[in-house]
Amino acid sequence: MVARPMEGVTRIPQDRIAVLIGRKGVTRKAIEKASNAKLYIDSSTGDVSVTWNENADPVTRMKFPDVVRAIGRGMNPERAIQLLQDNQHLILFDIREYVGKGSNQQRRIRSRVIGRNGRIRELIEEHSGAEMAIYGSTIVIIGDEDALPLASQAVERLLHGAEHSSVLKHLETERRKRKMASRQLESISRDTSSRFAALVPGLDAAQRKRSRKYKDAQVDPDDSEGIEDMMELAEDESISYGEE
Repeated sequence: MVARPMEGVTRIPQDRIAVLIGRKGVTRKAIEKASNAKLYIDSSTGDVSVTWNENADPVTRMKFPDVVRAIGRGMNPERAIQLLQDNQHLILFDIREYVGKGSNQQRRIRSRVIGRNGRIRELIEEHSGAEMAIYGSTIVIIGDEDALPLASQAVERLLHGAEHSSVLKHLETERRKRKMASRQLESISRDTSSRFAALVPGLDAAQRKRSRKYKDAQVDPDDSEGIEDMMELAEDESISYGEE
């Protein structure tokens, strides 16, 4: 058997190694199962490597480092594993790029992003739909194509010194705009569907009839008499048994 080459993934802080492995190796096993790979972790350095099975998905291989990186930078492992999905992405901010390497400045900016009792972070997550983790000098954001731009823009404005009220107001406004745009698309879709039904004689009536038939077929699971009535065969129905 030909040994598969080992690929270096990234290095994580040593105090996050136990999180990456999980109790009794549960997290590592979950990552390996989701990615179709074998994970290797050097507990002395924090270096993470991987070997891939022959049928590993190329997109998974491309996104895999983000999973390890997210866990290493404070993200919940269950949430980080979702990065393997096509519609989930990661953005990482390095606070040092905005305020330098001074520990006091980094602490100050972390406090601005987190807020008192974590309230600012909660509001950003709530209004955007993304999820954040602040660890050391980094801020990690995970979300889909709609949530990620909203949250990352809010965080970046805070890193540049914008006021909390201004950032949150802008975030709420953007969320409202997206909701309105989504409702408009739904309205257009329904309008297009109704116009199409009008062009096809009998289509609308057939759809209503099928909808009523479907509703009539529903039975309350607590209604024993209704279930018995539904299970009774009509006079022209029968059940036959045979081997396939």
